[in-house]
Amino acid sequence: MTYAKYSASGNDFIIFHSFVEKDFTQDAIRLCNRTEGIGADGLVALLPCEDADFKWKFYNSDGSNAAMCGNATRAVAHYAYNNNLAGSKMKFLTEAGIIESEVTQDVVKTQMPQAKVIKEEFEQEGLTWYLIDTGVPHLVTFVDDLETYNHDLCAKMRYEHNANVNFAKVENGKIYVRTYERGVEGETLACGTGMVACFLRATQLKLVEDLAFVYPKSNEELTISIVDNKIFFKGAVKKVFTATID
Repeated sequence: MTYAKYSASGNDFIIFHSFVEKDFTQDAIRLCNRTEGIGADGLVALLPCEDADFKWKFYNSDGSNAAMCGNATRAVAHYAYNNNLAGSKMKFLTEAGIIESEVTQDVVKTQMPQAKVIKEEFEQEGLTWYLIDTGVPHLVTFVDDLETYNHDLCAKMRYEHNANVNFAKVENGKIYVRTYERGVEGETLACGTGMVACFLRATQLKLVEDLAFVYPKSNEELTISIVDNKIFFKGAVKKVFTATID
């Protein structure tokens, strides 16, 4: 099999396409291993689909499934376009629904799923939280200093609420985010659905406008906007390498 490794703002993925649909759980565990495999935050298999250009099966590095991953949508769109699986404008099916993406050289813009508020503002562990589903559930808290991010606290909140955990800071109209991701069970360099969750909460609190620059742990610049009640997520992706593995 031939696999491509992609990085989307530091969030890395192993991507391949197949005409045979099966359970790729063990492939994800083996290939995402950073010491004995290729190493990645997740694995994505692209498969034929009657209602879209293709559909995906997404796996976290521990083999668990995720309905949606914002950064992966951008990486997958770039892969699909450059492997002639779709045009520069495409639609593909995820467990969170149909995703539309547009590729312009190495920059990809994705229309994200409509968000759903799971739990309004609440207090826990001395912080104010907000729980929202942006394709997958995310806890969001705003802090004055991102160094207050705490792995043990994130792990506790993650299991109690079955959600990813985001610490965010707004400064000069820009949003800075650190995210603890389910399935990875630790902090990742970027999380697209997490950044979108923080952006939506920031707009609700009137901390940013309907278009904002967002910076994850990798410090790469991404743009998130709301146009006609639709959410768009835009940023560069990078193909790291292609490998053929027996």
